[in-house]
Order: sequence, then C-alpha cells, then structure tokens
Amino acid sequence: MKGRREPLIAGAGMGLLVLLLIFFLVLPKMSEVGEARTELEEAKSETVTLESQLRALEDARDRAGEARRIIAEVDRQIPPTSDLPGLLLLLENAAVGSGLETVSLNPSTPAFDATTGLSTITVAVNATGTYFDVAEFLFRIETLPRAAKATSVSLTPGGTSDTVTFGSPELSFTTSVDLYTSDTSAGPGSIPGPTTGTPPEAGG
Repeated sequence: MKGRREPLIAGAGMGLLVLLLIFFLVLPKMSEVGEARTELEEAKSETVTLESQLRALEDARDRAGEARRIIAEVDRQIPPTSDLPGLLLLLENAAVGSGLETVSLNPSTPAFDATTGLSTITVAVNATGTYFDVAEFLFRIETLPRAAKATSVSLTPGGTSDTVTFGSPELSFTTSVDLYTSDTSAGPGSIPGPTTGTPPEAGG
C-alpha cells in the first residue's frame, strides 16, 4: 500500500510543480506577449498615420509655390486695404481707354459683409460715349487687376442726336461697379466700425 502511495504523491507533487511553473512563469510571459502584440499593432497604426502625414506634408511642400501664387493673386484682386485713389485711377483709366467722355466717379462708403468677411465699395460711373465705347468699358471692368463687377447699366440718348444706333451717336451711360477689400474694419457693421469722412470724387 505504501509503495502505491509514493508514485501517487510524486505524481501529485509533479503536477503541482507544473501548475506553479505555469502560474509564475508561463502566464506572465503570455501576458507580456499579448502586451507586446498590442504595442506592435499600435506602432504599426502610428507608422501608417505618420506616413500619411508625411505624404501630406510633402504634397503641401510641392504645392507651396502654387499656393503662394494663388494667395498673391487673391490679395491683388481683393487687396487688404480699400486704396480708394488707386481704385478710382483704375476705373478712370478704363473709361478713358474705352473712349468714354465726361466721366465722373462717385464711390460710396465701404459696406462690410459679415458673411463673406469682405467690404464692398460701390462706385457710380457716369459718362458719355458710343455703344461700342460702353461695351469696351464693360469688358475692361471684367479684366481689371482688382475684382470688379458692374451691377447695373443704363443707356439713354445723349449729345446732339435723339436716335440711338450702333454707331457714332452719343449715349449717356450710367453704371454701378462693385469692388472689394478684405479690410474687416471698413464699412458699416465692421469692427471697429466704418471710416469717417466724405469719399473723394474723381471725374473729368
């Protein structure tokens, strides 16, 4: 009987030893392996993110020149200041270059638009000329260095003839031209508020 118990006790002891080894050695290692796998997956994911960011930065670097050109073009067409003297000179040169005569330009106070963040300067243009002079002027408005838009056009018979034809008889020409500035302190509703003073008048 005693001889039979000894193998059983030895087997039980061996089993207990194996359990202890598993508990103290194998299980911690398995936990470390699991943590290492998790860290590896996180590192892979981070690597993918960093590679994507790197490609985006490289793409932005490659496009930087084009972006600077676009920004410069926008600043040219919608300048950061109203530059009223320069604005009126552009319109006057366009009118004179088109053959219009007796040109008067009357700018309004800039009107701030909170939606676009831009201030609009409306210039009332009054002049005389032929139909083709007017058409040329409107074309030049569309191709000014600054962004401009003619919002209304009115033609009435003028000069010595009451007959309006597509030729030499003069017409009285009136239009409103909108130009823009990114100056957020220009015009009603802006901060700190509209500028004061009477807008200058240009004409000849």
